Amino acid sequence: MQSSMAKLFPLVLTVAVTLMITPGVAHAQVTQTVTLTAGQTGRIAFETTTMTDAQFLKGEKKGSPARTWGDLQFPERLTGRAPAVVLLHGTVGAGPREERWAAELNRLGVATFVLDSFGGRGLAPPFESGAVPSPLTIIVDAYRALSLLATHPQIDPKRIAVMGFSRGAIASLYSGLRRFQRSHGPAGLEFAAHLAFYPNCTVTYIDDERMTDRPVRIYHGTADENLPIEACRQYVKRLRRAGKDVQLTEYVGARHSFDNSDLPPAVVQSRGLNWTRCRFAERAAGEIVNTGTNQAFSLSDSCFSRGPMVGYFPSAHAEYVRAVKILLVAAFKLHPH
Repeated sequence: MQSSMAKLFPLVLTVAVTLMITPGVAHAQVTQTVTLTAGQTGRIAFETTTMTDAQFLKGEKKGSPARTWGDLQFPERLTGRAPAVVLLHGTVGAGPREERWAAELNRLGVATFVLDSFGGRGLAPPFESGAVPSPLTIIVDAYRALSLLATHPQIDPKRIAVMGFSRGAIASLYSGLRRFQRSHGPAGLEFAAHLAFYPNCTVTYIDDERMTDRPVRIYHGTADENLPIEACRQYVKRLRRAGKDVQLTEYVGARHSFDNSDLPPAVVQSRGLNWTRCRFAERAAGEIVNTGTNQAFSLSDSCFSRGPMVGYFPSAHAEYVRAVKILLVAAFKLHPH
């Protein structure tokens, strides 16, 4: 989440562009194409519009132009149209974790589109400072990626899933809300599955039980000090009561970012926030408040503390890689070699 609900975030338009990249800066030249019908691969950029979170929640469309991109990769052996997964990064930005997942999914026979909602906008690290697009921004990025990928002749538009990590997991989870799909999603398209790895479930949105009927899977560590699993437990209970195909898989003792093998088993994330004592809700469209104090959402809220412990948990990582593969094989009707 960002420091204020008035922060800016984008509404993406599907205009492909070619890029020349220098460290920390994006230089782009629009190519006049709005589809991937030519079968493009590699770095794909598209136009976007920046909006406030309040505008997003109110379903507004106004904003100022911007641009982002993603990297499209296909399996080495391809027979017919391939399924695809849009990968959404966390607060630290796109990096080795997303690249490793892309390689894993490519070996499974799945195309991948690693979306870079930060670097694609010319933002430079450290991203943990808070001056980055909100999870609601990334939801719209994901919808526009779905719309764009559906035009590719080698991708099956009915078999495109979304997978996100931390901040990106919030987007992958809540992109399944019918309200958000109606306001910002592409007409006639929706994700085939929503996979969220250690998301933030502490914000209750209006009509957030009206979720897609497609599979929704959440993977979370019980020792997560950054984004509490308990909030996701409660949300999953509400969704299941509403008859939705949602499951929460818990990994005992696993911390936040438990699948990031670049981390040690335990390390303090000095810039990170601990959301354990926080609960927020959308009282009116675009208005997020602390449910205990009724004060407007702010990262200066006294419910927050700093410096959660994060870390790699190899056994949980291995278990959920297997779980994800099993889900995607079933959802995409794959026949892995």
